[in-house]
Amino acid sequence: MSKLLECNRCLFYAHNPQLVCAVHPTGPSGNTCLDFRDDPELETKQFVDFLGIGETDDNPYNDNNQQWEPEGARYVNGELTIERTFYNGELIVQPQERWTQQQKLELLDWHPMFTGRCPQCNGLFDRDWSARVHWDCECGWMDDTI
Repeated sequence: MSKLLECNRCLFYAHNPQLVCAVHPTGPSGNTCLDFRDDPELETKQFVDFLGIGETDDNPYNDNNQQWEPEGARYVNGELTIERTFYNGELIVQPQERWTQQQKLELLDWHPMFTGRCPQCNGLFDRDWSARVHWDCECGWMDDTI
């Protein structure tokens, strides 16, 4: 959906997050809308920035600023990463990750918990995994990873 700034003042504006307007449900296709009509009811209304998040430099949601980061987080390669977590004003220390993202993905490819087969002899494991704690095979392969 692409909504223009003028859409909020338009007579056809739907005021609905899933629908832009009655004429262009997904929004106008260009930078302008030929069907725009000023809503006469809005001309007499005064809009007040009651939340205090108008177009100012200290507005974290303003697109003119760089990406806003909550306390304890920062952007790494375009992704918001939580570095510190607080509860009731106290810092919660996060445990060190044991596996990297790449190692976790590789584990999905070969571990019998996910494949149902021994990585050494390709033998099938019993499918009743609810009670299984150890993934040791008859061929001698032993699970020492998890």
